[in-house]
Amino acid sequence: MSPQLLVTNHRALWERATRHPFLDGVRTGQLPAQAFRRWLVQDYHFVSGLLRAQAHMLAASPRTDQKTLAGGLVTLVDELDWFEGHARRLGLSLDVPVHPTCREYVEFLTGLCQKAYAAQITALWACERAYLDAWSGAVPGAEPYREFVEHWTHPAFATYVVDLEACARRALEGASPAEAQEAEQAFRRVAELEAGFWEMTWEGGGT
Repeated sequence: MSPQLLVTNHRALWERATRHPFLDGVRTGQLPAQAFRRWLVQDYHFVSGLLRAQAHMLAASPRTDQKTLAGGLVTLVDELDWFEGHARRLGLSLDVPVHPTCREYVEFLTGLCQKAYAAQITALWACERAYLDAWSGAVPGAEPYREFVEHWTHPAFATYVVDLEACARRALEGASPAEAQEAEQAFRRVAELEAGFWEMTWEGGGT
């Protein structure tokens, strides 16, 4: 089983994870401002949680994957700064409760430290690949959202996703049948949580 085969075998689930009216609104410029603000604040909390989860993955990773995961951690720290800057510019407080949907996603990722490494790295790759696919569908993005589309479709981010896929492929190649099944379950759960996150940001978007 390869990472790409997971996308192919679960195409309908992947479509729900990477296609949503929120992203259509980013592309057309018709996204309600409140939906965007909700997304920005909750995605900040998500990235903060992902940083902690990825630190655990780095500790569990084989030598071949350490540079990719460590580089990703540095990027996540920079991304938190980036979110904080946008929040200040928009007058948004980041000191708000984490939405249950966001909390559920973060708890799933942090809980993966109890799973085999194949499940951990497959989930991380799926998380980042979902974002690349989702924002690529919003290209070029209307103002004022274009900067965000460019951020998650930048060639450097696409290269990072490719590198994560290589890490996941190596892990899956060496996985036992039980570990491969666990990794596939992790992939499916990420796709479900991605779809739920878009829906969460869209709730009450017209207010």
